[in-house]
Amino acid sequence: MTEISADDHEELQEPPEQPPPPRVRTAHFKTDQRVRAEKVVLPADADMGTLIHDLSHEVLAAVAADARLSEDLALALLNRRDLSREVLEALSRNGQVARQRKVRMAIVMHPQTPRHVSVPAIRHIHTFELMQVALLPAVPPDVRRAAEDALISRMANISSGERFNLARRSSGRVAASLLLDKEERIMQAALANPQMTEMWITKALKAGTGTDRLAPAVSRHQKWSFRNDVKAALLGNRHTPPARLIHLAAELPVNLIKDVLRNGGLGQQARNSLLAVLEKRRTGGKT
Repeated sequence: MTEISADDHEELQEPPEQPPPPRVRTAHFKTDQRVRAEKVVLPADADMGTLIHDLSHEVLAAVAADARLSEDLALALLNRRDLSREVLEALSRNGQVARQRKVRMAIVMHPQTPRHVSVPAIRHIHTFELMQVALLPAVPPDVRRAAEDALISRMANISSGERFNLARRSSGRVAASLLLDKEERIMQAALANPQMTEMWITKALKAGTGTDRLAPAVSRHQKWSFRNDVKAALLGNRHTPPARLIHLAAELPVNLIKDVLRNGGLGQQARNSLLAVLEKRRTGGKT
């Protein structure tokens, strides 16, 4: 029989067991003897800065809900585009950190945030942050629309300076709500907004009231007065100056002028002016 030497005996012995590192534990919650949900429990000495990069959605949800999560770590977590709805919901309910301005903004702008979380949060966002939400293509369309609605609803209660800045820099839909503003400079800023389109201007010109400043400004505008749809809307607006009315009509096709006459709503003087333009073009051999 082969004898085992003392040295061999030491080599065969297992090394002393090392204490395990702190581990994330999983707790099961039961109702009527069936597993209803699984929740990760973070240890007291959990490294939150490391855990925000974990691949497990359960671990991330626990991190998002943890009171130890700082604003900086929450923002770093929100930079991840692979977060689940559950993680974002947990973060939105995390008391103090979720109320931080930057965190709330990042939650609203995250593409995976459930609408029942992002849309109500919009009410608590500052005016110019809302403007950013409404302009960013990465934000889901319905969230951008909700941001625009919130901005438009605030117009009556914000200062002239804020309205002026919104007219210059906001989305086309928000700027369009300022085309009928009582201040000339705000209306002019809305006309110059890079997001403005002739659809919004045409719609504003067809409004029942409040176009007494808009129509004359648009009729002389170096950009919008050359668009046929805008010209047609100006012909049908009673605040368009008569001299500009005749000039614009002379540049439009006959069928568009006839459409304006058929639609009605013109004052007698404007109607007579358009009829005179048509007669002049007919007798002059123009079509």
